[in-house]
Amino acid sequence: MDIQKELLLWVGAALLCAMVVSFIMCPLVKSFAYKIGAIDVPKDSRRMHKKPVPRLGGLAIFLGFMVSILIFVHIDHSMQGILLGAVIIVVLGVVDDMTPLRAKFKFLVQILAALVAVYHGVVIEILTNPNLFSDAPYWSLGWLKYPVTVLWIVGVTNAVNLIDGLDGLASGVSTISAITMLVIAILVSEQQVAIVMAALAGACLGFMPYNRNPAKMFMGDTGSTFLGYILATYSIQGLFKYYAIVSFAVPFLILGLPIFDTAFAIVRRLAHGQSPMTPDRGHIHHRMMDMGLNQKQTVAALYVVSSLLGLSAVVLTTSGELKAMLLLITLAAVAYVAARVIFPREIAETAHEKELERENAQTQPAAPTQEKEEEKHEEN
Repeated sequence: MDIQKELLLWVGAALLCAMVVSFIMCPLVKSFAYKIGAIDVPKDSRRMHKKPVPRLGGLAIFLGFMVSILIFVHIDHSMQGILLGAVIIVVLGVVDDMTPLRAKFKFLVQILAALVAVYHGVVIEILTNPNLFSDAPYWSLGWLKYPVTVLWIVGVTNAVNLIDGLDGLASGVSTISAITMLVIAILVSEQQVAIVMAALAGACLGFMPYNRNPAKMFMGDTGSTFLGYILATYSIQGLFKYYAIVSFAVPFLILGLPIFDTAFAIVRRLAHGQSPMTPDRGHIHHRMMDMGLNQKQTVAALYVVSSLLGLSAVVLTTSGELKAMLLLITLAAVAYVAARVIFPREIAETAHEKELERENAQTQPAAPTQEKEEEKHEEN
């Protein structure tokens, strides 16, 4: 019990330190963003803001995280690889926030950062078997551990980046994911994982006052890819690593929202004959706003979804698959009913507007045709 109390004190101190440093650095980073021209100018329908907003807020998150890590965490060989890879990701993000880079180049650099972590021993070696009827409880990946690990790290890094489309969304979802991993780490007595996740959550919380709607600053690719990278690498260290305790499904539940949105985006773009890297306005947050919700309502709803998935992951770790599945189904049903109660007017109004748009689209084509016939008749 004394050890648990001591762990909680360390966790609280790491979280508070990261939060304070991140918050203090935000005004400085904001001024720096203006000086180097890292400004997000709304130039297409994908952007929800109406006026230029400085990005690069992820630099404040990174600095808050790093200060807390250097004070409270023992830097072992694996941690060295993770931090080195994180620096590569942040440098890439800063350059991209200043001058947008090609997607393929960013993808290659992200693979390099993932390989740095892999080289330092951050690998997924064993997975729990999702087939409940199999006699083998675990899968040993063998040589596949290297490509699987790189795919996981790069995939989650980009998944968090893709959901960064509304004020406070990516930072809030990342905070919820970090806190979920923090709780699980405390339950399985993994002190380092708990402290690292506390530092990450604290750094996000320190940035939130500047990022909530209406945002004074965006985290940019600097922040979203950094958060995705740390969540990906430490889910390996803290979840995949302890295969005898934590189920294969836990990291997918914790990061379920960004993973689902990314998978859906890839399938959607391929179905339309587009490159998976082609940006569009079909992400889950865009669709919810098209339903009639405003930014704050959409972000709040997605926070709830992420929290439900995180709670299910904790239950899965402590009570088994059946209870976690029942909990997730029950909470999903409650959330659906609550959404229909809280947002009935917005949903009804949007449905009515779409019906009017369809009716107008059906009647409009006839008018130009009739005008052309009249013009031809006058010419004759």
